[in-house]
Amino acid sequence: MVFRELRRHTVRVGVFTPLLSQLSLEDVLKKLKSLNIDTVELGTGNYPGDPHCKLSMLSNAGELREFKQKFADHGFSISALSCHGNPLHPDSARARHDQDVSSKTIRLAEKLGVPVVVDFSGCPGDSPKAKWPNWVTCPWPPDYLEILKWQWRKWWRPIGSSGPIRRRSWRQDRHRNAPGFVVYSPETMLKLRSIAGPAIGCNLDPSHMFWQSIDPIAAIRVLGDCIFHVHAKDTQIYDRNLPLTGVLDTKSYADERHRAWIFRTCGYGHDAGWWKEFASTLRMSATTTCSRSSTRTACSRPKKASPRPPSC
Repeated sequence: MVFRELRRHTVRVGVFTPLLSQLSLEDVLKKLKSLNIDTVELGTGNYPGDPHCKLSMLSNAGELREFKQKFADHGFSISALSCHGNPLHPDSARARHDQDVSSKTIRLAEKLGVPVVVDFSGCPGDSPKAKWPNWVTCPWPPDYLEILKWQWRKWWRPIGSSGPIRRRSWRQDRHRNAPGFVVYSPETMLKLRSIAGPAIGCNLDPSHMFWQSIDPIAAIRVLGDCIFHVHAKDTQIYDRNLPLTGVLDTKSYADERHRAWIFRTCGYGHDAGWWKEFASTLRMSATTTCSRSSTRTACSRPKKASPRPPSC
């Protein structure tokens, strides 16, 4: 399914190419073209890896030129560059690595004319001496609220907020509403944006809203024009397992038989009628552009000038 040139707004449907990392970029573009898809989201490192987009292009003009020409020859556009990592990791070496990848990805996006960079908000530890991230999920005992206050006050630093993506009013996505990070809901997204400004927006992922009992369609209306990009992923809740585990299920995503919920291909958790309403509401409320694969859709808003852990 590909949405093209709708009367008021354009919605592009494409593919997040790390799903096809076993193929060369040339073969990916040929495969997708045969499916009438001409938009992609590319990983540049951290959790997504960089199978089809190398940051080495920043220092190699010839490589960058050939990369641009390949997309022009095949008639493809790039909806976003993705570098999901943890720039706030309490391990300083890990944090510096992920921050460096993020910073370079923003610079590469500028050179490629790509308007969106997708990243995680990050999650720090519980103190300056922490070794592992600490995701707070409850307000009591009060220790947890103190941790949460400390995390937001001391450790969140919007990478690139004073860099090229902000100076040129481009859009840097810092929100994939995934568990394990300080931004995981519309409320935390809006809180982050109030701190960092309009350069920061939302990469809407309905799969994580389902298991939090957040209605993704209602969330679109709440978030409005701060939605920059969308990953269309479905979730199925297993009523038989839910009473045992609750929604904060820490079993491996691979343990599908025993989990309370698992990620599914679009349509296997919620029917076509739901996804039609989801796409329609995006078009009305967020004027986004969508890219899709059999397991994940990435959607981004068009420019004004023109009309990991596994599957986390």
